[in-house]
Amino acid sequence: MSQFMDSGENTPLLKDDSGSDDSQNDEYKSRWRSIRVMYFTMFLSSVGFTIVITSVWPYLQKIDDSASASFLGWVVASYSLGQMLASPLFGLWSNHRPRREPLACSIFINVTANIYYSYIYLPTSQNKYHMLMSRALVGFGAGNVAVVRSYVAGATSLKERNSAMANTSACQALGFILGPALQAGLSFIGEQGVSVKVIDLQLNMYTAPALLAALFGVINILLVVLVLREHQVDDYGRHIRAINYVSEERMDVSQETEGDIDQVAVLTSNVLFFIIMFMFAVFETIATPLSMDMFSWTRKDAVLYNGIILSCVGFESILVFLLVKVLSQRIGDRPVLLGGLAIIFCGFFVLLPWGNHYPEIQWADLKNNTVIHETFAPTPVSNSSFEPTGCPAEQTWCQYTPAIHLAQFLTADVLIGAGYPACNVISYTLYSKILGSKPQAHSSPLN
Repeated sequence: MSQFMDSGENTPLLKDDSGSDDSQNDEYKSRWRSIRVMYFTMFLSSVGFTIVITSVWPYLQKIDDSASASFLGWVVASYSLGQMLASPLFGLWSNHRPRREPLACSIFINVTANIYYSYIYLPTSQNKYHMLMSRALVGFGAGNVAVVRSYVAGATSLKERNSAMANTSACQALGFILGPALQAGLSFIGEQGVSVKVIDLQLNMYTAPALLAALFGVINILLVVLVLREHQVDDYGRHIRAINYVSEERMDVSQETEGDIDQVAVLTSNVLFFIIMFMFAVFETIATPLSMDMFSWTRKDAVLYNGIILSCVGFESILVFLLVKVLSQRIGDRPVLLGGLAIIFCGFFVLLPWGNHYPEIQWADLKNNTVIHETFAPTPVSNSSFEPTGCPAEQTWCQYTPAIHLAQFLTADVLIGAGYPACNVISYTLYSKILGSKPQAHSSPLN
């Protein structure tokens, strides 16, 4: 038994402890096979989110001239709102039915929403509201993250949990790497791309990533339906619940753990998680429009460069996850969490504007249809075929707010990319430890 209890302590990301006698047990193998499906589900969920995140603002500008930077905030918020509404629903569903049901349903919604996103340019008006709805549906489908994390928490012993939760977050970070990298690669298709008249589709650098995310979702559904099995263990690794997916009969032999849940700790961990996600959401929301305003990047440049930057941040996150697994064992979870929060604060502090250099203001010469930059007296932009770059004239703050230097922007990326993953994985780990082996999906914090 002690050999089994220790096997999860340093469990590799995609390999169980095959050297252990318990690894020969079919139930043990099935449990870790299912956990790996959850790893992959988290990975694909992350890819589906980040593969379009850097192109949302340029795409919104292209399909609807009336869209403002303020509306972009609502588009980004719609994803989180959809996820917030879906998480407790899918969590409650998973507590009473096999988890493959809410998982398959949520991923199907995600696939449909990504296809919808690829066609939002077709309506002749109000395209921005179609983008709002599509992102809200993508977020609703992403509500399965609560189910994924609760499954991993419930299918691991107390000693396995730190490693398994870190591996789950590592897969999420891998998705953050691959998503922006794929978007950056697909940016070479260009804004015009190619037309597929049979299905009335314009395949370009905005629609191709969403369709690729939909394809990943189809693969994910097949894995959930064909491979996933239900497992739950107590804090010592003993199975307390199993579900036979063939007959769909629930066999509940659970034994309630003694003691009540610390409600204050639950509330505190949720508040902390809200703060952590709020800080990252602010950063991901302003990154693309801020870089376009401050560095005079075109839509294509913004998609490419921000995709590369986020990919590098994702790679950094993987290294941080590996470090967190070691630090949390040596100094504890709370010091790592506080350190991560401090690093994030430093990242935002670095972004404070200073100096006497101001952003370039975009305006166009109506005579020769060329775009010119001016830092003093802006004039309206013409309907030139050239894409205007720089800070829009209607944003009056550009005239008196110092520009952020590229070095500041990159430094902030590095700091926030180091602090956020540390806070993310520790907040989930603490939460799962507080709830123990009790059902967690309906009360899990959002992704």
